[in-house]
Amino acid sequence: MNLHITMKEMPESEQPCEKCFRYGAQSLSDAELLAVILRSGTKNMTALQLAQALLAQNDKSLLNLIYMRPEEMQKIPGIGHVKAAQLKCIAELAGRISKTSRSRDVRLNEPASIASYYMETLRHEPKEKLVLAMFDAKSNLLGDEVISIGTATYSLVSPREIFLKALEYQAVHVVLLHNHPSGDPAPSQADINVTLRVMESGDLLGIALADHIIIGDNRYISFRENGLFDHRKGT
Repeated sequence: MNLHITMKEMPESEQPCEKCFRYGAQSLSDAELLAVILRSGTKNMTALQLAQALLAQNDKSLLNLIYMRPEEMQKIPGIGHVKAAQLKCIAELAGRISKTSRSRDVRLNEPASIASYYMETLRHEPKEKLVLAMFDAKSNLLGDEVISIGTATYSLVSPREIFLKALEYQAVHVVLLHNHPSGDPAPSQADINVTLRVMESGDLLGIALADHIIIGDNRYISFRENGLFDHRKGT
């Protein structure tokens, strides 16, 4: 490549990559970032134009990478099986990077830190997902497990499933988390009922239910913070 050529003189498909090298990835627009990943377009469309076409779909933002199914992506000329898979992997990787960066800040006695850690994982889920987060005696996060997906009512969730996992991890404290696809994290009566059942079962096993956190659209409700555990005593 001629290093003296100006960016404007370069083919449009090469501009984002060169811009990244010269000014850093943070200087690229959403479409330019995607163009670098896509690398090539079609006979009649550059990679940048292809990226713009993808962003113009549905949500009209990078959230399309999360919400669009691979089959939907492949309806856009120039996005085949491989590119659709690459785009979905990029979305998943971004979520995992975000989650990993927050893992060291998770504190059992700070519901906001737990909600922040799981926010990006759960807030975009189209179905309700129940997650069990497990902690040791020093309140360190041991790991998490998905207990249920798409259950119409969590009254159907068995405490047995929850505590078998907790015992497997040798957890001392557990936190339940689930999302409300509507975006409103307000608990339902079913949410309250299952929380009480799990809490009572945990008391018998010596594994404390430290909290139940409901994730909405960039919002959360903690049973512990809001005194909803008071329902236990009928108050």
